[in-house]
Amino acid sequence: MFDPNEVFLGIAPIGWCNDDMPELGAENGFRQIVSEMALAGFAGCEIGNKYPSDPVALRRELDLRGLRVASRWHSSFILSRPMEEVEAAFAADLDFLSALGATCVNVSEQTGSIQGKDAPILADARPVMDDGGWDRLCAGLDRLGELAAGRGIRLCYHHHMGTVVQTLEETERLLSGTRADRVSLCYDTGHFAFAGEDPLAILKGHAGRVGHVHLKDVRASVVVRARDEGWSFLQAVREGAFTVPGDGDLDFAPVFELLDAAKYKGWLLVEAEQDPARADPLEYALKARRYIRERTGL
Repeated sequence: MFDPNEVFLGIAPIGWCNDDMPELGAENGFRQIVSEMALAGFAGCEIGNKYPSDPVALRRELDLRGLRVASRWHSSFILSRPMEEVEAAFAADLDFLSALGATCVNVSEQTGSIQGKDAPILADARPVMDDGGWDRLCAGLDRLGELAAGRGIRLCYHHHMGTVVQTLEETERLLSGTRADRVSLCYDTGHFAFAGEDPLAILKGHAGRVGHVHLKDVRASVVVRARDEGWSFLQAVREGAFTVPGDGDLDFAPVFELLDAAKYKGWLLVEAEQDPARADPLEYALKARRYIRERTGL
C-alpha cells in the first residue's frame, strides 16, 4: 500500500507518560520509553515530557535506538497574545525541531481551551470564534507556517477536543481560510470520532492537505458515557476513551486507502493516550504495530 521510502511509522510517548496528567506514567523513564518504542518496531516518535531538553543529548539517545523525531506539539495563543510573543515561542520550537531533523510541527490554538479543565468535554463549554477571530487565527497560522517553511518544517494544524477547532465544519473553515503552502492538517482519527464526526469525511475532500497523521482508536461505549455523564476530556482519557488502532471500534482500512490514494507522504503516528497502569504501553504498542503491518505492509 504505502511506499516505505515515503511513509514512516512512529508512535507518540503519550501511552507511556501524559503531558496533561504527569501522574499517569510517572514511573516510566525516558530511556525505557524510547527503548520500548524501538523494541515494538517503530521508526520514530514525537516529543514527551520525559525527553531531554537538549537536542544533542536527545538525538544521541534516539540514534542509539534507530529512532527519529517526527514532530512535536506546539500550543499557539494567536487569539490572546501579541503576535510577536507568539512568533518568538514558535521560533524556539522550530530551533529545537531543526536540531533534531524533524520535518513537521503540530500546532493547536489553545486560547480558551477546556481540554485540561474540569468541564464536560461534549457539552457547549468550549470557546467558539466569531468572524474576527477566524480572520485573526488564519492570518496568524499563515504567518507561523511561513516561518516554519523557511526552516524546512511543515506546520500541521491539530484539530482537538475542547478547542476552537474541534468539529469537521471548523476544520474545513480553517483549511479554506489558510494557504495550502503554509498550513497543512494534522489529521487525528480519534479526535474526529470523539467529536461525533465521521473520520473519513475530511479525507474525502481534503486528503491533499494532510501533512501528518495521528492514528488513534476509540472505545465507543466509553465515549457515550463521557457524553451522558458529563466527563471532562482528562476523565475520558483516564477511563479509556482512546486506545491504539485495532483495539477499539474504528475501521482504519478506509483511512489507509484514502491516504494512499491521495499519495500521502509523511508520518503515521500511533497516538493513543491511556493510563499506562491499566494499558501496558509496550503491549499496546506491539498490538498497534501488528495491526498496521497487517493492513498496510509497513
